[in-house]
Amino acid sequence: MSETAPGGEGTPASARPGTAFAGIFTVTFCGLLAVGAVLPVLPRYVHGPLGGGDVEVGIVIGAYAITGLLLRPFAGRAADRRGRKPTVFVGSLLMGLSGFLYLLPLGVAGLVAARLVLGAGEGTVFTAGSAWIVDLAPPERRGRVIGLYGLAVWAGLSVGPLVGELLRHAGGYTPVWIFAGVVPLLGALVALRVPDPFRPLAHGERHPLLSRPAIRPGAALALGSIGYAAVASFVVLHLDQRGVGHGAAVFGAFATMVVLTRLLAGNLPDQVGPARVAIGAALVEAAGLTTLAVAHSLPVALVGALAMGAAFSLLYPSLSLIVVNGVPESGRGAALGTFFDAGVGFGAPLAGLAAASTNYEGAFLLGAAIALASAALIALTIAPSGSRRADSVQ
Repeated sequence: MSETAPGGEGTPASARPGTAFAGIFTVTFCGLLAVGAVLPVLPRYVHGPLGGGDVEVGIVIGAYAITGLLLRPFAGRAADRRGRKPTVFVGSLLMGLSGFLYLLPLGVAGLVAARLVLGAGEGTVFTAGSAWIVDLAPPERRGRVIGLYGLAVWAGLSVGPLVGELLRHAGGYTPVWIFAGVVPLLGALVALRVPDPFRPLAHGERHPLLSRPAIRPGAALALGSIGYAAVASFVVLHLDQRGVGHGAAVFGAFATMVVLTRLLAGNLPDQVGPARVAIGAALVEAAGLTTLAVAHSLPVALVGALAMGAAFSLLYPSLSLIVVNGVPESGRGAALGTFFDAGVGFGAPLAGLAAASTNYEGAFLLGAAIALASAALIALTIAPSGSRRADSVQ
């Protein structure tokens, strides 16, 4: 670890961990605010002006996760070899570019291309940012800090849909796309001012793109993320079809519950053990998705969304804690880099196929069944070794 922040400031990075964390949080929040703003708007845009169907909605929503999945390991390696700051900066620029690409009149194919660029940027920002904040955190509080950093994502996904809907009602689709392009660029400017205490890998030192300790918890996270993909893709259309409406508000309630759970219960993975918390979270996620599937009223939909939000809030930091405690500091970027996007990238089209072949209820029930599979995977293959490893680090 270097003792001063790069860039010539000469200020000890260790003296300003709170400032650094706030900066990294702000950068990530800006990017995810843009992501959230388009989430309730894209399904309507695909169904309406573009004349697409449910499968196309799933493909557009999930496309960003494909490049996130493919490039996160490389983003992690770049963060380990080049430094956290330049990697986050480049990712923010890519996210801004993706917003402006929505403006091009290229149909569904153009939206898919924009989402692919978004995935590259979002995966880069979050992977390098996660490693950046873990560098700053004391070992006994890593789970808490990872959870707090994730609030940047869910704060953006809580506020973003409401902003997107307001912009669409005020001026149509174009203001939403412009907003999605401008906000990440503001985050890029913030990234330039954040101290980076990390000392990159020495020349010739290498770590694998896919870290072995990440495979099992990462696979469980991928399975658990499929439910999120179903919610992001189809909660608006599902509730509109049933005459309930308020899909953006329900998604906002889900994301808000993620934030509240991280604030009130974010220390559970550190205190109780990450594997135990992850098992419980996956089970509650399944219950929340089932409730959303059968909802015929706004109160029931909100109950399902809140349960899903509380569960999903704890799943990522619990499994991430198992990962980061099993790899050296210089390999954290690569280790954190892969699996969430696998669940979204494959889960959104899978949910779209389920919706097209059955109905929207079927997409949510499929997510619930896969969440149960995630719980079983954690209980059978991760819990014994994962809890011991986390405890040994504390």
